[in-house]
Amino acid sequence: MPGTPPAEVDVTVDLVRRLLRGQHPDLAELPLRVVANGWDNVTLRLGDALAVRVPRRAMAAQLVRHEQRWLPVLAPRLGVDIPVPVRIGHPADEMPWGWSVVPWFAGTMVASVPVAARSTLARPLAEVLARLHAPAPDDAPSNPVRGVSLRTRDDAVRARLDAGHVPGAHRVGRLWDELLDTPSWAGPALWIHGDPHPLNLLAGADGGLGAILDFGDVTAGDPATDLATVWMTFDAAGREEFRATTTTLSGTDPHTWRRARGWALSFATVFLAHGDDEPLMRHIGEHTLREVLAGD
Repeated sequence: MPGTPPAEVDVTVDLVRRLLRGQHPDLAELPLRVVANGWDNVTLRLGDALAVRVPRRAMAAQLVRHEQRWLPVLAPRLGVDIPVPVRIGHPADEMPWGWSVVPWFAGTMVASVPVAARSTLARPLAEVLARLHAPAPDDAPSNPVRGVSLRTRDDAVRARLDAGHVPGAHRVGRLWDELLDTPSWAGPALWIHGDPHPLNLLAGADGGLGAILDFGDVTAGDPATDLATVWMTFDAAGREEFRATTTTLSGTDPHTWRRARGWALSFATVFLAHGDDEPLMRHIGEHTLREVLAGD
């Protein structure tokens, strides 16, 4: 199975320290260590209060620019910590793309929290997403794989099913066919995070929602993409709380919830197809598929 995409630049501690010395020398001698190596970015902790996010492949460079441009605009409305850049890094000889210094948020990655213990996050996450899901301006970032018609994901989902990446592919395919018939989003293009799965959520020390991370896929479109998190993050009890809160705050209609279930199924196939070298990713894919197949 495919795993994490290969890096196009080897982002190391030594490289990032040289970048800091050249552009932000007052930060350059703080302790620095790699803490995450994702599909698009490498994250390094910088001292006690900061982190550095550096693209590891070209397609991530635009995502960094989106965060730099739009997170300062979105942050005041959300009521939760998000990684608004505090310093901007520019391309250099060893790094062809921009990069960011962001706050470091203490907490526990929700993917590491037992699913049954996540229900306390359902209401606050629903409230944050409801505040985010407001009409976006015409110059909001576009994203071909988030916030768009569910039918645009059809070829990719069927390819993963045909490749044997997804258990129970025939049953999954039948459900996918049903969900594709759901009417498309007819409302205005709303701001969406694009990827609020458990690897991008932090639980605080009090068990509440501490921060939402990785806004690289931020875009405008159908909020159903974000609402897929209800199957990715929670069990039935958490899902009931999240759905009730969201529907009360946003008036979410049944068609949107059906599209959200379709998005969750699509994301499940992604995580299952690419989870060989990432156990937490694989676990999210397995959990999501179980919850989607269990029903609304």
